[in-house]
Amino acid sequence: MSDNNVAEYVGLGEGSSHDLNKYQKVSIIPLVFLIFYEVSGGPFGVEDSVQAAGPLLALLGFLVFAIIWSVPEALITAEMGTMFPENGGYVVWVSSALGPYWGFQQGWVKWLSGVIDNALYPVLFLDYLKSAIPALESGLPRTIAVLVLTAILTYMNYRGMTIVGWAATLLGVFSLLPFIFMGFIAIPELNPSNWFVVNLETVNWSMYFNTLFWNLNYWDSISTLAGEVENPGTTLPKSLFYALILVVVGYIFPLLIGTGAVPVERELWSDGYFADIAKMLGGVWLRTWVLAAAALSNMGMFVAEMSSDSFQLLGMAERGMLPSIFAKRSPHGTPLTGILFSASGVILLSFLSFQEIVAAENYLYCFGMIMEFIAFVKLRMKQPAASRPFKIPVGTVGAILICIPPTLLIFVVLALATPKVMVISIAAMIIGLLLQPCIEYTKNKRWFNFSTKSDLPDIHNAYDQCSIVA
Repeated sequence: MSDNNVAEYVGLGEGSSHDLNKYQKVSIIPLVFLIFYEVSGGPFGVEDSVQAAGPLLALLGFLVFAIIWSVPEALITAEMGTMFPENGGYVVWVSSALGPYWGFQQGWVKWLSGVIDNALYPVLFLDYLKSAIPALESGLPRTIAVLVLTAILTYMNYRGMTIVGWAATLLGVFSLLPFIFMGFIAIPELNPSNWFVVNLETVNWSMYFNTLFWNLNYWDSISTLAGEVENPGTTLPKSLFYALILVVVGYIFPLLIGTGAVPVERELWSDGYFADIAKMLGGVWLRTWVLAAAALSNMGMFVAEMSSDSFQLLGMAERGMLPSIFAKRSPHGTPLTGILFSASGVILLSFLSFQEIVAAENYLYCFGMIMEFIAFVKLRMKQPAASRPFKIPVGTVGAILICIPPTLLIFVVLALATPKVMVISIAAMIIGLLLQPCIEYTKNKRWFNFSTKSDLPDIHNAYDQCSIVA
């Protein structure tokens, strides 16, 4: 293998960095908050866990789910993201392990899941504001609000990853501050016995598991823009670690305050209830702050998710899975076509209910995660000597064991889905199975331009060859 070919393959692995030197990379602090917003964004949206199961199971759920789901997913993302430091993330992992057909299926279900997830944030945004502005509850004002909000946040994504990253940092700090104030104010009112209230006979298990799962997943989303990260081999694992702590504390602390300082009436715990608790504890000014924090938090989650979705499409185009127009960047280095496609999907889906959106995206997300776990284990077996700047300190058996608890959780979530959600989600997956051959047909007919980089061998063959050459 010539040195020129090796350089070309490594360039692909670095997200085509020869084209991106003029764009500033994302550093560790903005990356922490981008991950925070990919996964969480604060406690807004966790209220349904208390309504579904009561305080004790809600608190335990966020601790247990973090251990059996978030930790394994974050560790796998750190290893695979540093193994493949390029845009496209999990699509590249699955393609390298299972082939480009299944890589495309991974890209389809995860992109669709991400767009569905992003459709939640206008819904959550308006659910918090409707208590202050009742006109936003339904009708034309709500529709206009969805369209305007989507347009503004889409423009932020267009302006560049550096702006998105630092905006996420400022929004994250502002969104968490009111709960710190609530904590101090609530100390005299705390009644620890409230935390241990549980009634297993009245638990809505479907709502409970879907709410926990939705609030603690999407750790892998940051991998789709690994090519935009400064020194991903060290920055990505550290950022995932710090974000994990921030996410768990950002859920548990407000739940402790909210359920401990106010008598628990489960039927009241729905989207926006933290604002009512803030009013009870601190008055209208604190309620207003929580409402503003919720609104800005949803803005942060929207821009973070859209960044992930659009850079995933860019990475797929760079590998020849999509027409090259999806690899086209704006003057700010952002994937213009991917942003427009993702924004269109959000607008179409924003008019579903909160619970319908959560259930549908969880179902699709589960199938994508199963393929990721298979790819993780297979690459451990297939390419044990490949470069992994961060590697989970376990062997092949340990890698398999890490995947077992979250896989079992996936089957629970799938089993609890309603027939309506199952039919819609399976229909969406069938579309992906048919879409990939259609795209390949257009490629063979040369109806669209495609990147030739897809014809290159797996980048890790290049890394292995680099070691031999050295």
